Amino acid sequence: VFVVNCFLSVTTGFDIGLSTKCVVIPKEMGLCYKTGYSEMRLPNLMGHTSMAEVLLKSTTWQHLAHTDCHPQVRMFLCSLFAPICLDTFIHPCRSMCVAVRDSCAPVLLCHGHPWPDSMDCDRFPADEDMCLASVTKEYKHLHKVLPKPACQTCPAVEEFFTHKSVLEVFCDSNFAVKVKVSKRRTVFDDQEYNIECQVEFITQGSLLPYETQGMIQQWLLINEKCTQRMTPTHRPMVYLLVGNIEEGTILVNQVYRWQRKDSQLTLATQKWRYHKCL
Repeated sequence: VFVVNCFLSVTTGFDIGLSTKCVVIPKEMGLCYKTGYSEMRLPNLMGHTSMAEVLLKSTTWQHLAHTDCHPQVRMFLCSLFAPICLDTFIHPCRSMCVAVRDSCAPVLLCHGHPWPDSMDCDRFPADEDMCLASVTKEYKHLHKVLPKPACQTCPAVEEFFTHKSVLEVFCDSNFAVKVKVSKRRTVFDDQEYNIECQVEFITQGSLLPYETQGMIQQWLLINEKCTQRMTPTHRPMVYLLVGNIEEGTILVNQVYRWQRKDSQLTLATQKWRYHKCL
């Protein structure tokens, strides 16, 4: 879960004013370990002075990075929490901050947290200065733009249904994905979700199986309240998520509990191959 209210506000901007040292990024720092460089400056640009503090504060942002809310979210966060060990601090550009904020702030808000003051984009240098720039237009042209999941009201979990009613839902939907969801406690006594997706296509459209799998995983991470509702215990649960892609946004409209004793979903997925929608 997100914990973003524990930031140290750097009232003097990002000028540390202290002598810094280079330290190895430890394996425990999942947010920035193996991101292309091995050493970071301490104190960092968030004003954290010890590795223990860096680990504690950065862990709260790892979940956001996993949602892939922006292509550069991890680069942006690591430039603050684990700045690369060069002769001078390389700040993220204001444009990068704005791009990441605009994409990721709705995800934070979905978890009940506003974009923190300690990451106010006005604190960062303009693009003409030496800084980490935002994604270029060329990057966007080279990479396929996939539909994005949105923060939404959790659909009710259906437990009583017939295969005929499920087939009607399939006819009005773009995708159906079988999902196995479980959770475990992290070393920080936090909840962490393990999501395994097995794609059962209803209408594939132009999306590839791994793209749909990634988008559904992203939906479950962003809509964590829904995921929590689907994992009341630590025992793995299986669901069928059915939904639509509307104007570049993924919306899950139906959630079916897939129980071994209930053959209606199995029957529906078998009959779908030959089913003709009205």
